[in-house]
Amino acid sequence: MNTRAIDVAALHQRAGTLQLAALPPLALYVHLPWCLKKCPYCDFNSHELTTAPMLRPDRPGAGTGRALDAGVESRYLDALRADLEGALPLVWGRRVVSVFIGGGTPSLFSPDAIGQLLADVRARLPLEPGCEITLEANPGTFERERFRAFRAAGVTRLSIGVQSFDDAKLKALGRVHDRAQALAAVEEARSAFDTFNLDLMYALPGQSLADCEADVRQALTFEPPHLSVYHLTLEPNTQFASRPPAGLPDDDTAFGMLDRITELTTAAGLGRYEVSAYARPGHRCQHNLNYWQFGDYLGIGAGAHSKLSFAHRVLRQTRWREPAAYLRQAVEGAAVSNEHEVARQELPFEFMLNALRLREGFELARFAERTGLAVTAIQRGLEAAEAKGLIERDLQRVWPTERGFDFLSDLQSLFLP
Repeated sequence: MNTRAIDVAALHQRAGTLQLAALPPLALYVHLPWCLKKCPYCDFNSHELTTAPMLRPDRPGAGTGRALDAGVESRYLDALRADLEGALPLVWGRRVVSVFIGGGTPSLFSPDAIGQLLADVRARLPLEPGCEITLEANPGTFERERFRAFRAAGVTRLSIGVQSFDDAKLKALGRVHDRAQALAAVEEARSAFDTFNLDLMYALPGQSLADCEADVRQALTFEPPHLSVYHLTLEPNTQFASRPPAGLPDDDTAFGMLDRITELTTAAGLGRYEVSAYARPGHRCQHNLNYWQFGDYLGIGAGAHSKLSFAHRVLRQTRWREPAAYLRQAVEGAAVSNEHEVARQELPFEFMLNALRLREGFELARFAERTGLAVTAIQRGLEAAEAKGLIERDLQRVWPTERGFDFLSDLQSLFLP
């Protein structure tokens, strides 16, 4: 047993400035950091396989992608196992409501490796019955029978990074798949999973309103239970930030695209329950809902983040970002590169940053429950937001208006400390 972790856990149980009546639900995030190619818009902690001697060709006829070397898979699983064991004293007795395996491109890992990972998790953490287990996958690593093997390994929900069905737009985004691979991947996911998600992007280089509508209509032909649609943004420290692509739609065109996306999805029976998420009844992403409701999450893997609550404080942790450093540190019981207690004055903004993304908003009682603070801590922000027409509220609940959804960053900024 990691005595350092036990000491840290005991330290966080000491008296503090907060008083949480109950701990929120706990989710598990697992980060698998490798990709075939780093997309120019991506600011996630992902690393190209081509920069390291970790590749092996797929078996003949298996598909068009490449996969991790079995030795690298094994080493990374060992590191994840050690990381999880080191974190256990911080979450003793808590049940996990959802598991999300993200990246990177987790589908580069073999189904056997994903099965072993989930077995390692189940051996160390109690999962709620019916626990949602999501795996991110890309069409560029598609293999005809791979998705079914992930389902057999214990994955219950697949999230496919399609982004677009237009070959020209995919090329502009630097994606490694084409339209034909995307269509084949979605069809396979549809036949293998009861619940799956499609990721699309809009406001792409050279994209017109008609192009955007064509992408959404193509996605809807598969009757997806869940659709995530993201505005392309030029994030700092990405290739697109330093070399912006030509032909990006202006703001008015992008707003028109979003309006049309919402119209089409609503007509198809998908409700917009979060600023970027649309789902059929019973298919909302439970893992993401936990984030937006300011639940707790334990993150393991290279660069993963955690948010963990204790009786008198809220803790944030970050793992070592570089895969090589993570592999080395995790097996030595030192996977966490830094951690800090969230300051009392920062909690209102952190809560509102998440909760206001939800169409249904949040219950005022949940704010007090999840932050340990009185509702008066956000009263001034609520009054300003209501005066600007960005929220509506009653005695129990607060929710964003249509205008609040359209200008979400402006709404969230009203709660900055």
